[in-house]
Amino acid sequence: MKYCERKIKRNTIYLSSEVTNMIKFFLLVNKQGQIRLSRYYEPMEIHKRTLLEVDIIKNCLPRTKDQCSFVEYKDIKLVYRQYAALFVVIGIDDAENELAVYELIHNFVEVLDKYFSRVCELDIMFNLDKVHIILDEMILNGRVVETNKSRILVPLLALDKMTES
Repeated sequence: MKYCERKIKRNTIYLSSEVTNMIKFFLLVNKQGQIRLSRYYEPMEIHKRTLLEVDIIKNCLPRTKDQCSFVEYKDIKLVYRQYAALFVVIGIDDAENELAVYELIHNFVEVLDKYFSRVCELDIMFNLDKVHIILDEMILNGRVVETNKSRILVPLLALDKMTES
């Protein structure tokens, strides 16, 4: 009985509003600085989002491949990775592991590659709903919930089967 009480207390503490999101936002940006996908995990006014996105584009896009992929911006750490003409930028809090997020970006791109067979910017633009489903399967409320590529694609494959029949 004491074990159950402790477990409930732990869950109550874990589910309290004091827990912060590890991921603040997720952006896909092309080389021209156009936002192709944005997902915010914390509420933010649209005006502030626009200013934030402009600053992120100014800070990340001009960097060379020799420079570090981790940038400190105000109270957020930016972790970004470039794939051909697309940049994936994730904003995280100070306590989060940058390398884990860096690998999360790579895993996200591998899932896109697996689903779209060599993903490109046009695949993302014309299938934005599917890209959002993939992202939702991987990240929930700013926390990573799944990294297994096959499990991430299960809802999309089921959706594809339903549309075929």
